[in-house]
Amino acid sequence: MDAPDEAMRAHVDTFVPVLEEIASGKRDLPAVRHPLGFLCLPLLREGPDGVCLHLFGAGRPTAEVPPLHAHSWELRSHVLYGEVGNVRVRVRDDADTPTHRVFEVHSGPDGVDEIRPTARLVRGEEGPVHRSPAGDTYALGAGEFHTTVVTPGRAAATLVLGRSLPGERDLSLGPLDGPPRRTVRRRYGTEATMRAVRTALGRIHAQRRA
Repeated sequence: MDAPDEAMRAHVDTFVPVLEEIASGKRDLPAVRHPLGFLCLPLLREGPDGVCLHLFGAGRPTAEVPPLHAHSWELRSHVLYGEVGNVRVRVRDDADTPTHRVFEVHSGPDGVDEIRPTARLVRGEEGPVHRSPAGDTYALGAGEFHTTVVTPGRAAATLVLGRSLPGERDLSLGPLDGPPRRTVRRRYGTEATMRAVRTALGRIHAQRRA
């Protein structure tokens, strides 16, 4: 996960032909509408490692899903076009003056996410927005609370390399009295996925010519 930008650009070269196959209908790989509002296209999964294309600006987050979260996997994201911002959140245990409760996110193979409250109360302090323009690569560690922001009305895309780590859990920060919740990751159909990928490819090629 410590690859430099040059290596990330090599990964882009590897997966652009895969996107072209999806856009032309030669490969059927429907995208998933993530509850946080972006489209996720799972391009590769090999053991703990995975590669996904994230398309921002194609939808809105589900109201029931807290945007402040921490992954059970570390990631490195290369911004293909647009601009992506990340806000890191410093979290410390605080049962006296907490701002959030920690929730565990349990994702099932059927696309259902169970968001369960834990007994852990914390105080979360958001840092500044760190913005990454097209061509930049940013990294986030497993267990690092953050939220990703994209300017409303603007499109962006990232190629994401992830590696799951043993013992880590998917977490989110929610209201102190928040109840358990359930969300469903809605799959895009083949035609809708093809249209989204064709639009993304056009923007990727335009960015490379710029």
